[in-house]
Amino acid sequence: MQRKQGTGLVLGKFMPPHRGHLALIEFAAAFCEHLIIVVGSMPDEPIDGHLRFQWMQQLAPNAEVRHLHQNMPQQPADHPQFWKLWREALRGLVDKPINWVFASEAYGFRLAEEMDATYIPFDPARSMTPISATAIRQNPAAHWDYLTDVCKPYFLKKVCVFGPESTGKSTLCADLAEHFNTTWVPEYARVYLETRGGTCRVTDMPAIARGQAALTESKCAQAHRLLFCDTDPWATELWSKALFGACDPAIPAWAADLSADLYLLTDVDVPWVADKVRYLPEQRREFFAACQALLEREGLPYVVIRGDWAARRQTAINAVATLLGTATAKQSR
Repeated sequence: MQRKQGTGLVLGKFMPPHRGHLALIEFAAAFCEHLIIVVGSMPDEPIDGHLRFQWMQQLAPNAEVRHLHQNMPQQPADHPQFWKLWREALRGLVDKPINWVFASEAYGFRLAEEMDATYIPFDPARSMTPISATAIRQNPAAHWDYLTDVCKPYFLKKVCVFGPESTGKSTLCADLAEHFNTTWVPEYARVYLETRGGTCRVTDMPAIARGQAALTESKCAQAHRLLFCDTDPWATELWSKALFGACDPAIPAWAADLSADLYLLTDVDVPWVADKVRYLPEQRREFFAACQALLEREGLPYVVIRGDWAARRQTAINAVATLLGTATAKQSR
């Protein structure tokens, strides 16, 4: 007798899809011959329904993933025709008979009846994967390991170390990444300009901004809860204006789309160290003021980092811990 038979249905919001959802889908796919996943969404939900639909397509490439994006009652008490409305909506979306309904909640019994199918429960006590989407939305960082990889970049917090030249940005980025067990994004401008012997032209600035954005995006999959960035495209706007008195209008548009969740603005109270891609040793104070003015102008959250190295490091750790919603950071050694 063929072990895998019939068509199965999994219905959910997947807001977001977590490892409990993934376990349910893997079980259902191993049980039935064909699997249909319906992502239900309504306007004004915390996570866009089309994005969740795309996530589920990536998570279940061998299943048929459908999107039910219409206003539907969410509980039987919400509408006297609750089950009739859901039956009609699902039958209009699914063009083949359903043999099995897979779920971890009691509604699966009635949904299976409405679909003329058999209910197949999976881990109703949530003992195999003790998590809920609600708990994840309330504190993604605390439940990071329960997130599926496809949606981790959505919940990732980006921290940008931002400020004038020779203020310890790269060192601080690397140190924070190590402290918080994650990765960091180096400054793309340095890579770009070093290959050109330090020569910088106004026409280089869009490529630098795009390179910084691309490098940041490429690092997201490696990050754990946090991604530290040694500068971002907002800095490219400032440098373009400082060096050339002008800025390609595309750069601030890209920067606005890629703004970090927190900026650590490094002060100039540390010694200058020269190298071939540092340009304004006498203007660090003015550049610091320009950085602060930009953060204020754009309404971006920031903390000023100043003092000796131990003080700078501790201020940064405390600021990032607050961003994560954790307890006050222990004093670093």
